[in-house]
Amino acid sequence: MMRSGLDFTPYRRSTVGFDRLFDMLESSSLGQQSENYPPFDLIRIDDNRFRIELAVAGFGRDDVDITAQENSLIIRGEKKDEAGSDYIHRGIANRAFERKFALADHIQVRGADLRDGMLSIELEREIPEAMKPRKISIGGAEQPQTIESQAKEVGDRQKRETEAA
Repeated sequence: MMRSGLDFTPYRRSTVGFDRLFDMLESSSLGQQSENYPPFDLIRIDDNRFRIELAVAGFGRDDVDITAQENSLIIRGEKKDEAGSDYIHRGIANRAFERKFALADHIQVRGADLRDGMLSIELEREIPEAMKPRKISIGGAEQPQTIESQAKEVGDRQKRETEAA
């Protein structure tokens, strides 16, 4: 396998579960064409929302196909030749294209819109509840206090104070 100029071996030794990330970084230059068509922008709207905008002038909704599969987004465009058109000069790009974007875990495609030759694809990061940070209590002699147990203790204390009086 052809390797990039970066060696991630030290990181592979000290991390767990990042194999796919390192594989992607090492092979990112492989398979990527140097072609820059169609041009695109990547926009961060906020910490969890993003937008990809591609300039696809001349392509209609039926000419563009967007596929989200696993952790990749593939955008293909193929324009049908117009029958009966006799061009003297054709300067507007009419060639087929394919753009691939690697998506991080938990990035979902929320929608797409094609307006004025610009294809906009909305993305959003949705972190599952199980992966969000949570407070871990340290176990010991005492049991964790719950609201119900605290209310019972207060009730018991009030009962003892009433009996003592």
